[in-house]
Amino acid sequence: MEEKKRETNEFTIEGRNAVIEAFRAGKPIDRVYILDGCQDGPVLTIKRQARKQNVQIKYVPKERLDQMSETGKHQGVIACAAAYEYAEIEDMFRLAAKRGEPPFLILLDNIEDPHNLGAIIRTANLAGAHGVIIPKNRAAGLTATVAKTSAGALNYTPVAKVTNLTATIEELKGRGLWFVCADMNGTRMYDLNLTGAIGLVIGNEGEGVGRLVKEKCDMAAAIPMQGDIDSLNASVAAGVLAYEIVRQRLG
Repeated sequence: MEEKKRETNEFTIEGRNAVIEAFRAGKPIDRVYILDGCQDGPVLTIKRQARKQNVQIKYVPKERLDQMSETGKHQGVIACAAAYEYAEIEDMFRLAAKRGEPPFLILLDNIEDPHNLGAIIRTANLAGAHGVIIPKNRAAGLTATVAKTSAGALNYTPVAKVTNLTATIEELKGRGLWFVCADMNGTRMYDLNLTGAIGLVIGNEGEGVGRLVKEKCDMAAAIPMQGDIDSLNASVAAGVLAYEIVRQRLG
């Protein structure tokens, strides 16, 4: 609880003018909480800026804002700032070209636990992935907890945030990538060809990869399991599959 409170203190911006100025200064914002039903001029400006910068807006009751507020002067608006700048997908292609390697990207579908996101970014760095792509909605952003859990990997591994994961996959297919998603009903990962330019898609523990995203993937990879439970933690699954890609690339 103490960790969460410290993160809130450091990365929330309260009050209409403060939030507007944060947007105008180009500060990376993950999401904005706005008092439900509030439609005055400054709030409309904030909503316009949020949409322009592809930032998620959440409408909440006053009680929720009061709980989040540290100053007691939120004026119906609280923004959550990212701890790190988001990258562009183009940065990932540049990194792959610089290393002389086919692109290897990790895409995350609804990973909401910041510890899992941080662990996956750490694994992505160590496995030589050129970047991580996360969706705007229903997903953890680059919070202080993510930065801490990544153990410094956020300084080296680009993370991009996109509006629509399925559209992004289509776009990347046009640039030569194949996509494989983690799926317990898929083909055993050792029996798939995971070489070349590839995108690895990981879903959350509860629902796995969403149906629409899964339909866009070229392959579904299953991790062989011998135990009594039926799924791995998302960050562990990402690590196992990422290192199968590494093994095949080295082979």
